[in-house]
Amino acid sequence: MRLYKYCLNCDKALKGRTDKKYCDPQCKSSHQYKREKQQPARFYNKVDNQLKLNRKILKKYNKAGKATVRSTILINEGFDSKFFTHYWKNKRGDIYLFVYEYRFLKRKEREIKKYVLIQWQNYMSQKL
Repeated sequence: MRLYKYCLNCDKALKGRTDKKYCDPQCKSSHQYKREKQQPARFYNKVDNQLKLNRKILKKYNKAGKATVRSTILINEGFDSKFFTHYWKNKRGDIYLFVYEYRFLKRKEREIKKYVLIQWQNYMSQKL
């Protein structure tokens, strides 16, 4: 008794095992890919992917541990400052946003929006 008579992806007649669903591994992969694309994107995946991208961009532009970069450069690479993991407030009241171990602070210098990028330091774990 065969459960599936035809491939679920390409509708070719199936030969072999009675519980076979696909004619070959490529059809199986293609069918699963199509089915996954029909599903709505999961919120968690969107957030996680953006955090990973933000971290990658901050790491790229912060080789020395501290850097100042124009916001347009980061944004053009896909950086989104609304996605961060935590924040830290210094004694002057500046609030740094973190993407894992990389922090950034929005600044405006001579009407140009910039980000100050700094890598995590041990003193940041102390309570103020």
